[in-house]
This record gives sequence, structure tokens and C-alpha cells, in this order.
Amino acid sequence: MTQLENHQLAKSQNPSIGVVGAGQMGHGIAHVMLRAGHHVILLDTSQSFVQAGAKRIIKGLARDVEKARLTDEQRLQALERLKTTIVYAELAAADVIIEAVTEKFDAKASVFRSLEPHCPPETIFASNTSSISITRLAAATERPAKFVGLHFFNPVPVMKLVEVVPGLQTAPETIEKAMALATSAGKTPVRVNDSPGFVSNRVLMPMINEAVFCLMEGVADAAGIDNVMKLGMNQPMGPLELADLIGLDVCRDIMMVLYESFRDSKYRPCPLLEKMVAANWLGCKTGRGFYSYPRE
Repeated sequence: MTQLENHQLAKSQNPSIGVVGAGQMGHGIAHVMLRAGHHVILLDTSQSFVQAGAKRIIKGLARDVEKARLTDEQRLQALERLKTTIVYAELAAADVIIEAVTEKFDAKASVFRSLEPHCPPETIFASNTSSISITRLAAATERPAKFVGLHFFNPVPVMKLVEVVPGLQTAPETIEKAMALATSAGKTPVRVNDSPGFVSNRVLMPMINEAVFCLMEGVADAAGIDNVMKLGMNQPMGPLELADLIGLDVCRDIMMVLYESFRDSKYRPCPLLEKMVAANWLGCKTGRGFYSYPRE
């Protein structure tokens, strides 16, 4: 085997990853990809955003050493494989680019349109969307066969599941590579069809929304609702605690995708959820949601 063939084989087995969005999900995806041995290019709209994401990755890798998931040498090697940027053209070197920006179609489509001129035709585009149609997002690009959903779960370094979602035109080879990439990052990929909310949020978000209705209607207080679900249904977190972790704006946006997609009133966002989002009470990330949180 020639040196070039060896290089191409190594690259195919350990592709370089671009991550667009350095927030809660983006920095977590970058973290697990670095931990798995991939080179990662992390992009956001400003230096302050990418620096904040990089700091959280540094902290996360240090925690991996404390938990004996990595050696200190592996931690240092992982940091050497991390590059941050605010320039889309620098993602041209990535084999797979995972978008992890806000849960709105226009914002996600804008990312892919910005990437398109810089990336070779063989680059795979993936979206971390938790509810938006992969087929629709793929149609905003010139490579629908190379487009797939990779839905990671929060917190990414801990949660094992990745929903792998092909669109109508996604090529079988793209699906295989997406499944292999998730597995390489220590995740368990589950292939699901392109339906609003996929499986996870089709089931989870109506439960969270109904818990908010219970709170609004005075059926119980927030702690009571969460304790019923934890103690009676053996859930590790109550639905209102989980909503605060996810972000109430994200929960509302997903409910709107379900509501508008199915045109069924059972998916309407609870008025209290809408009101809290309007007040910027978004949960952990703003310090107040259904509970209060100390700010770092």
C-alpha cells in the first residue's frame, strides 16, 4: 500500500470534524469527537463564543482525566487536535461538518448555505437538529445525498444515544458513515426515520408540555410534579428539571415544529411555557426557569 493510500485509509477511519456552533450542544459534540481521536475545527460567529466553547472543552477534558476516562497525555493530545475559527472557509478541511446552532430552520439553512461554496462535494453535512425535517434542510444544500441528521443528547459527553436520521435523498453510504462516526465517539446510534421530532422529542416534548400545563393549572407545584415522575415513573430527572436543562426556548421551538407539522392541537405549547420564554426565563442557561440556578 502506498503512502497516499495509507493516508487516505487513516483519514477514512478517523475523519476530521467541523462543528458549527460552540454553545451547549456544539462544544459537547466537539469534546466527544476530540476524546475519540478526531481532529476538530470549532466555528462560531465571534471569537468570544468560540473561546467560551473552547474553555468548556478544556474543563470537560480535565474532568475526563479525573474520572480516568483519559490519561493526561491523551488530554493534551486532544487539545492539540482542536482548532477554533470564525471563518467558514477554514472548515473546507473537514470530512464531516456537524451544525449545532439554534433550533430554527432559517438559522440552520443559513449555515449550510455559507458552508457550501467552501466544501468539496464529498464533505458530509450533518445537522444536530432535534426536530426539524432533515429532508427540508438537505434541500437547502447542493448535496442532499451527503446530508444526514446526527441528533446528540445533552449533556453530550455523558448521554449515549445519537439518533441518525436520513432524509429522503440521503445516500446509504452517508448513513453508514454517520453510524460509524457516532460509534467512534462512544455513542450508540439508532437509525430513525425523518419525522417531526424523530422518536425522542415526539415522545418527550409532549410530556414536558403536559407537565407545564399541570403546573399552570395548579395540579401540583414544580417539585411535586417532578417528584411524582421521578419516584413513581423511575425517571432520573423530573420533566420540569429536564426542561430547564434543555432550555425552555428549545422546548417551545420543538413544540412549535410538532404543532405546525402535524396541525394537531395536542402539540400546542402551553401558555405558561410561552410566557416564561418571553420573560427570558429559559432555565439553567439564564439562571431561572421552573427553578433558580446560581450563575457562574
